[in-house]
Amino acid sequence: MEGGWRVARLEYRRILLKLSGEALARPGGVGVDISRAEHVARQVAEVRALGVEIAVVIGAGNLWRGRDVMARGMQRATADYMGMVGTVMNALALQDAMERMGLVTRLQTAIEMREVAEPYIRARALTHLAQGRVVIFGGGTGNPYFTTDTAAALRAMEIEADALLKATKVDGVYSDDPMVNPEAHRYPRLTYIEALNMGLKVMDSTALSLCMDNDLPIIVFRLDEPRSVQRTVLGEQIGTVVLGGADL
Repeated sequence: MEGGWRVARLEYRRILLKLSGEALARPGGVGVDISRAEHVARQVAEVRALGVEIAVVIGAGNLWRGRDVMARGMQRATADYMGMVGTVMNALALQDAMERMGLVTRLQTAIEMREVAEPYIRARALTHLAQGRVVIFGGGTGNPYFTTDTAAALRAMEIEADALLKATKVDGVYSDDPMVNPEAHRYPRLTYIEALNMGLKVMDSTALSLCMDNDLPIIVFRLDEPRSVQRTVLGEQIGTVVLGGADL
């Protein structure tokens, strides 16, 4: 059976996929482009067809930039709560695209919005994953002062994911911004300590430290590479892998 050998080759059987809000953005990086949501949904559907259990955390940078309004005087907590609401809007758009492609999904939020989502309950999320549903986590951690990177790391630990896959606009972690510096060097593999000490933009330091403390692999890759999520779970290195030193 074809599905059998595919499952046997999997590098990761349960993943947490971290998406930026820009993954759904219209040209210019703002708003929600339904075709972009469908692009992400297709990638997820390809991976679900292999038997991989998938949870998703998405940011809200396409809808809300808290840093900009904080510079004009808004309190950090208020800006962060507004960002959490933005992540739920993106999660709903992504859920709609996935459901239209035949995926069975559940949206859970850290801030209760019972009319549109389940409240986050770890045991329920684990049950959904075991039954083949794609679980989308909205609302960040439910607390201000934490990024969606940290939410992704936290949820990955809670669902006992094999790896955290961070989809970005570039094909890995670089020594500098490759969009600005064409001489920037891409790292195929890094340790958590190297990433922290060099100040590399893998994830924020809280999220990176949490992954390090719990030995959770992080794979950073370009979302728009063909079949990028599928190739990653099958063990192909198309980005940067961040691990403990003993695993390199």
